Amino acid sequence: MLKFAFDRLCSIAVVMVIAALLVFLLIHLAPGDPAAIIAGDNATTEQVAALRHTLGLEDPLPLQFVRWAGAVLGGDLGVSIFSGAPVLGLIVQRLEPTVSLALLTMLVAVVLAVSVGVLAAAKAGSLIDRTVMVFAVLGFSVPVFVVGYFLIYVFSITLRWLPVQGYTPIAEGVRPWLEHLILPAVTLGLAYVALIARITRAAMLDVLAEDYVRTARAKGVTPGRVLLKHALRNAGVPIVTIIGIGVALLIGGVVITETVFNLPGVGRLVVDAISKRDYPIIQGVTLVFSGVYVVVNLLIDLSYALIDPRVSYK
Repeated sequence: MLKFAFDRLCSIAVVMVIAALLVFLLIHLAPGDPAAIIAGDNATTEQVAALRHTLGLEDPLPLQFVRWAGAVLGGDLGVSIFSGAPVLGLIVQRLEPTVSLALLTMLVAVVLAVSVGVLAAAKAGSLIDRTVMVFAVLGFSVPVFVVGYFLIYVFSITLRWLPVQGYTPIAEGVRPWLEHLILPAVTLGLAYVALIARITRAAMLDVLAEDYVRTARAKGVTPGRVLLKHALRNAGVPIVTIIGIGVALLIGGVVITETVFNLPGVGRLVVDAISKRDYPIIQGVTLVFSGVYVVVNLLIDLSYALIDPRVSYK
């Protein structure tokens, strides 16, 4: 496992270098002069020239990348063009709402999706199974913002059970913190639940058709024990894999969900930066999201042996 972990870390380093290169080129792939785009249509020639000098756009592209990459390795993601604040500091300030939303969404979605998927597999062909599949298709088909606005209309405007938007830090109380996150977490988790539930059902059906499951049933093992001990653990690898892949879906959904519910998180930060063409913030947030996704997938790969002892890292 140590050799496998080392090999994966090396591959992660390569992936992050490629991601950093693509993020760096983000400002240069935009059509036209990046400085003119950032400065706006009303900027004078002198203002554009000054901005080019400030951003270091007058230097050769390889030199710009080396300088930027060196700063990133030192923990410097640059400075916001409009606020003048360090990008890393802005991300840290917005981190709590995003992390809270992501963790709550994953917790609720994984528990619910795995439970529903196992139930659908156990009742294959029944009304429960068909209902779960219909829900899975709808959950993955309806856009996140449509679900968000629908939930706001029902639970915030009509029933007045939950706040429409905003965020309360957990330090000010668990209940107000949770009240502001329930609707965003449900909105973001719907597609996540649909994805994991479908894969869980398919993996469980494959395992339930194996000979050792039929043998366990013939020996009189209770259905619950067959599902949880014999089937679910052996179906765990594809389930955990899709959970890791779904992190990309979660990251993309955070941006939309925070915008719909006006959460002051990292997703909202990058949306505001895009509207202002604040490229240092866009670059910094994109790089951080890329790193999170890569690290999560490394942890998923390392967890395979804990879930299924038959997995070999050779």
